[in-house]
Amino acid sequence: MNLIDFLEIEITKIINNIGYKDEVKLLVSGRPDLGDYQYNGAFSLAKKYKKNPEVIAQDIVNELNKTNYFANCEKASSFINLTINNELLITYINDLNNNLNINFPKYKDELIFLDYGGANVAKELHVGHLRSANIGEALKRLLVSVGYKTISDVHLGDWGRPMGLIIKEIQEMYPNLPYFDNNFKGEYPKLSVITNISDLNDIYPKASIKASKDEEYLEEARQITTALQNGHKGYYALWKSFYDISVADIKRIYNKLNATFDLWEGESDANKYIPEMMEYLESNNLTEISEGATIINVKEKNDNKEIPPVILIKSDGGILYDTTELATLYYRVKKINPSIMIYLTDIRQELHFVGAFRAAYKTNIVPQDTKLEHLGFGTINGSDGKPFKTRDGGVLSLQNLIDLVTIETRKLIKDNIKEEDKNELAEDLAIAAIKYADLLPNRTSDYIFDPVKFSDLNGKTGLYLLYSTVRMKSLLKKCNEANIKPSIYKILSTKEERDIIINLLKIKSIIVKSVSTRTINEIAEYLYKLTNSFNAFYGKYEILSNKDSIKQISWITLTNIVLETNLKLLNILGIDVPDKI
Repeated sequence: MNLIDFLEIEITKIINNIGYKDEVKLLVSGRPDLGDYQYNGAFSLAKKYKKNPEVIAQDIVNELNKTNYFANCEKASSFINLTINNELLITYINDLNNNLNINFPKYKDELIFLDYGGANVAKELHVGHLRSANIGEALKRLLVSVGYKTISDVHLGDWGRPMGLIIKEIQEMYPNLPYFDNNFKGEYPKLSVITNISDLNDIYPKASIKASKDEEYLEEARQITTALQNGHKGYYALWKSFYDISVADIKRIYNKLNATFDLWEGESDANKYIPEMMEYLESNNLTEISEGATIINVKEKNDNKEIPPVILIKSDGGILYDTTELATLYYRVKKINPSIMIYLTDIRQELHFVGAFRAAYKTNIVPQDTKLEHLGFGTINGSDGKPFKTRDGGVLSLQNLIDLVTIETRKLIKDNIKEEDKNELAEDLAIAAIKYADLLPNRTSDYIFDPVKFSDLNGKTGLYLLYSTVRMKSLLKKCNEANIKPSIYKILSTKEERDIIINLLKIKSIIVKSVSTRTINEIAEYLYKLTNSFNAFYGKYEILSNKDSIKQISWITLTNIVLETNLKLLNILGIDVPDKI
């Protein structure tokens, strides 16, 4: 059992035994000079029992001082400050050494579906795609670490009007391709004029600009989109060709970021469920017609802002993003039936998900007891506070962002690394720097990306964590070679050790909060604090050459626990640890 869980149970028993009923929750002290933890329940007990809170607090202190749990236990007004006995901390470290998982809560075996990534086909991944994949992957790993089952889907944007615009522009560029010949009867050849993501990069922006200026061009693109969605063989074969090129590149970048998916589905996969869903909705009178379009009205009486209807079928027969979103929910409930579905997108899509989720519940496409969650996130900005751009004002690709940071991390690699390994290591370090910098701010906040700052070995960065963790690994390796191995923690002899142990005590509450709020920044922040406390210890005391064998073994044991904790939490963040830097 985690030590804090144990103390909360014991203090609850003590308080109940003296006539008060409470379920104790200890809080980390905001004043470490007064105590490690605080109990603040006396005030609420005073209301319940009509007594002075200071009298109740003193009653509790008197009983707690009869135990051997605390080196110091005293009240400050109605608050009780608790300093945990060193012997109890030693026992805790030995328990941790036997089973690190006592610091990690276990939740019920429940299936959670996560929709993150959200890359758009036929476009290179850009810096705006980082947060969904990065936060989503970390959240998935966090949920798995506490016992949930998960299924993740990249949910590609591959079926709306942009596809029609791309096909239209390819037709403009290469009108003689067989995809545009309605009389073509053979097997469509593999697309040869467009062979990589670079060839695709300029097509959609060019088409989009044309569509904004030329209504006839836009209308033709709309018609192509509708025809594609209705099964036009030539358009579909062309779409599949550039889809395959695009997805291969998307996978390449996501793999670099350690973002993995169980399913590589998109809006196109939902298309085949639309007829079945529409039949269900219309046969149950769950839709209505408005200006020729088929809609679901999701407005509620207490709305304090306008919530537009969910439009399923346009007046021209075309489908929209809302249609595929609802069909995706329909499919996921029917085929997978998770208890919770979590969507991670830019916070600016919040209104879309309000409408989609309301429509899903209103029509019983999603059962009322299935929880739908939209987790929005802020943007990555440049030094000007605006969304991160290239020097010429264009959208910065995710690969270019990685390259930008790799230039900085390459400067940090030591000469003892083989030359042929330096470039790969530099990119690995850049990935860690990018991922940690992205996970450190609150999910809903915008933040400014600074390649130099986020590559600082001495700052609150992914590189600082990696360097420190590699140093722990190196120390333990040297100790092992000297036949000095982690064993039993026997003596707590320094303030720095105590600081480490108190930090280790905080993990469970951090994990519980992160799971509850679906946020990762608390874990990222905690990792820095734990690592910092270890470095304060490591910088002050010599471990390998220490002549006191009891201290030495205790310190090695504590080092091993911090290392294993760091590795576990870095893995949750999706950050790999190299053997050396």
